Amino acid sequence: MIDPANHAGDERPAQADSVGLRLASGPGRWVLTATVLGSALAAIDATVVGIALPAIGREFGVGLGALQWVVTAYTLTLAGLLLVSGSLGDKFGRKRVFTIGVIWFAVASVLNSVAPDPGFLIAARALQGVGAALLTPGSLAIISATFAPDDRSKAIGAWAGFSGVGTAIGPFIGGWLVAAYSWRLIFVINVPLAALVVRVTMQHVPETRDPDATGPIDMVGAGLVTVGLIGLTYGLIQGPVSGWAAPAVIAALAAGIILLGAFVAREHRTPYPMLSLGLFASRQFTVTNIVTFIVYGAIGGALFLLPIALQQVSGYTALQAGISLLPVTVIALALSRQSGALAARIGPRLQLSAGPILIGLGFALFVLVGRSGNYLTEVLPGVVVLGFGLVATVAPLTSTVLAAVSANHADMASAVNNDVARAASLLAVALLPAAGGITGDAYLHPDRFEAGFHTASLIAAALCLAGGALAAVVIRNPSRAERAALVQQPLLHCALDAPPRVSGGTRLRPSQ
Repeated sequence: MIDPANHAGDERPAQADSVGLRLASGPGRWVLTATVLGSALAAIDATVVGIALPAIGREFGVGLGALQWVVTAYTLTLAGLLLVSGSLGDKFGRKRVFTIGVIWFAVASVLNSVAPDPGFLIAARALQGVGAALLTPGSLAIISATFAPDDRSKAIGAWAGFSGVGTAIGPFIGGWLVAAYSWRLIFVINVPLAALVVRVTMQHVPETRDPDATGPIDMVGAGLVTVGLIGLTYGLIQGPVSGWAAPAVIAALAAGIILLGAFVAREHRTPYPMLSLGLFASRQFTVTNIVTFIVYGAIGGALFLLPIALQQVSGYTALQAGISLLPVTVIALALSRQSGALAARIGPRLQLSAGPILIGLGFALFVLVGRSGNYLTEVLPGVVVLGFGLVATVAPLTSTVLAAVSANHADMASAVNNDVARAASLLAVALLPAAGGITGDAYLHPDRFEAGFHTASLIAAALCLAGGALAAVVIRNPSRAERAALVQQPLLHCALDAPPRVSGGTRLRPSQ
């Protein structure tokens, strides 16, 4: 990826006038290296933590609620700050915000690795989510801003491919570290990688800004959505434990709903919104995001429970549980580009209808997971069908969102879609276990967890079927001329846990 011959003895920091880079050049490869490794931090973390949850639960002796918070604390701050962090990069410099995010992520990773109790770990995970929110948009925004236009799509394609590799190896590395050493090392490995990213970024990545980003940053909006999500998530996790009529649960749910409502009202009034509500004037954009919310909620909730089920019910080691999920990523890496090309030729409706149905069938097949632990008959069928369903769904879902708005609003549209997916996963991790009857220490009892996991898998399957049915009824295919234009565009989409498609595009103003 790096061509040292082109950089022998060159230790000068990259300057802002270094835009227009070529992928085949040494400077271009250095920029790609920094952004790929930076996005790999978030991608690997998203996959390894799920594998480590049973080990964390055993060491701290906690119930499922605490394990849910280990996941949701990170997603809360990431989802709440993702949109505003893109604005920070546009205004103050994408390289600067990206570097701060990487350093923040590394420091929070160290705090996670030395956590003495569950409360400390959950707080450190929330801090880690802040770092991820700062670095995630900048990864792709730097590529979009620094590469020459005719090389940009190739650079983004290379970034997506290498980021996918990071997602693929995450479960393997995490499983091996947990099984051979300790779950704490899944956080320690972030530190040397982050140090390398910072060094390469400081020396070789040019600074860029959006000259149109002159308005104030909507920090009030970011605070409202983050605290609102915290209240809603707390209520959903604590409700099955304390009872839905408990004053703390009612107060948390009410506060969450009120604050999220206040967030929407603010974004409607402010001239510089973090979330451009005008995007939702497009019916295609709105419906596609509803499908995203339904399907990604099911995916997030089911994939939170699956690694736990494999270890607690089927008796897999952490390493075996990680390896068992690799077919999903292999299928995605092999076929995602072809899926995007097919959607561009025939329109997205068929794939957005059939894809969620395949995902739902994969989840339904997880009812085969049981005490015998036979991978070929109990796990592999569901994993393979899930992989094909994701391939059919992800690329056309993102391309439909982008096609539903004008080109200069595509970055914001993609950011909104990715935030919808993360918020859906956040709420599903809070709600789906309880819906399946998994509460308290149920995950420590294989029989109880097995029954609850099967129920939760069927609920996730039903949600995906509903998402596919909605897409079949409401999503429209573009005209022949629109499809021809799409075929000429680079096929950009995000893998399940890859960073969102965000860069410094023009923000949608009310006057527009």
